[in-house]
Amino acid sequence: MAETVKIFDTTLRDGEQAPGCSMNIDEKLKVAKALESLNVDVIEAGFAAASPGDFESVSAIADSIKNSTVCSLARCNISDIDKAWNALKHAKKSRIHVFVATSEIHRKFKLQMAKEEIIAKAVEGVSYARSLCDEIEFSPEDASRTELDFLSEVVLAAINAGATIINVPDTVGYTTPQEFYQVFSHLRTTIKDHPEVTLSVHCHDDLGMAVANSLSAVSAGARQVECTINGIGERAGNCSLEEVVMALETRYNHYGIKTNVTTNKLYPTSRLVSNITGMYPPRNKAIVGENAFAHEAGIHQHGMLQNSATYEIMKPEDVGLSKSNLVLGKHSGRHAFNQRVIELGFNVDEAKLESAFQEFKIIADKKKEISDGDIEAIILSSDKATDGPWSLLDLEVKTKKGTPASANVTLMHHENGELSASCDGDGPVEATFKCLSTLSKIELKLIKFDIKSVSKGDDAQGEVIITVSYDGKNYRGHGVSTDIVESSALAYIDVINMLSFKSDSKNIGLEIPQNII
Repeated sequence: MAETVKIFDTTLRDGEQAPGCSMNIDEKLKVAKALESLNVDVIEAGFAAASPGDFESVSAIADSIKNSTVCSLARCNISDIDKAWNALKHAKKSRIHVFVATSEIHRKFKLQMAKEEIIAKAVEGVSYARSLCDEIEFSPEDASRTELDFLSEVVLAAINAGATIINVPDTVGYTTPQEFYQVFSHLRTTIKDHPEVTLSVHCHDDLGMAVANSLSAVSAGARQVECTINGIGERAGNCSLEEVVMALETRYNHYGIKTNVTTNKLYPTSRLVSNITGMYPPRNKAIVGENAFAHEAGIHQHGMLQNSATYEIMKPEDVGLSKSNLVLGKHSGRHAFNQRVIELGFNVDEAKLESAFQEFKIIADKKKEISDGDIEAIILSSDKATDGPWSLLDLEVKTKKGTPASANVTLMHHENGELSASCDGDGPVEATFKCLSTLSKIELKLIKFDIKSVSKGDDAQGEVIITVSYDGKNYRGHGVSTDIVESSALAYIDVINMLSFKSDSKNIGLEIPQNII
């Protein structure tokens, strides 16, 4: 049987720390279930001590996930560890992940602690965590800039205190593959009397080497890789899950190591995370970028026609991209639509599938052909975390060069019925937003406005993602339509529906401690 490396996904913790990537509980649960379907070994659900909202989300994920281990981060102090355990204690499989900084610069300027105090802190945290939970991971923060001898000393102390996984983070993305190989080779020798302990690697991408450094660590003995979907995370991001998984899969002849990941779920999971966070991979992103399997150069296309292996080292289907030639349009039936949804890797229940099919028929009346991108957008938008009391009934805009734009908007409210307003603005989107604010009595401050085409052609659907501020917190809204102004209105309504359910959105815009592994 092939040796395996565990995949530890920290999209919901380290990934969510990236500016603009915070998620509410429903969104986190959706991502967690997708990660479980992807068959990752460990889901780091959050930092339970960071806020009441983060505690609630870790607890909800712990209650919902059955196959993957659910993990919470905690500093090496009793209060953090208690919160982590109280959030995790109902999980089928749980892990507490404790950390303390060890590098000289962190000891001197952040912690103002001597080496002996750091070791004592690590031992105290690991020992207490182990008294609550059988699976304990310890991270010496900024390990890649820590003196090797001291790193070994801290690691051994943590193991003797009960740590079962030792994670070695390149917290600031400073190391190189050759350096990290030496670090892991040294640590493997250090812990040779503890074969039960797993070495783990956690890399950031500040110098663009997170995946290379992680693979180098695997070559040197690491048997857990910590990573995020699409490589999201603080600053330049984390090691990309899809890249490291497919590198091990594609180059098995070199590494000789497999993962447990269901690779044909990679692309749908990437799209889900992109849709929720509003942070889309660049077109040339490896594995999941729009150009990853595109070939335009004539010589490449000729080679592809003869044998796809000439220019493709992976099959698109291996990561969840459909290669079906089935064309969908307004005459396509439910069976053909359902089949394409399955081919694209989505798991949708009957009720949501029926809702998505009805939306498909509406869009099919507007377009000649429906692309995979259109179907992805339909599925993702039909599975919103918040339906809410507001819906768009009618929208009419008028624009003329040199004069203000005007908008007439009619909304349906589940209690108050139809409500209409007319407003002027510098453009049709501003006029529409003014109407929505007037009708809902919720005034949002627009921070960011993004438009993305979800398919090709003049009749392509456009996805609008807005980031807005309300009452000191930031919120994200999504809208998809073949009409950009309508997409904008739907994105705004997405937010006002969210705000109509305060209990569902109270964990958005979290204050999360910085300088975490």
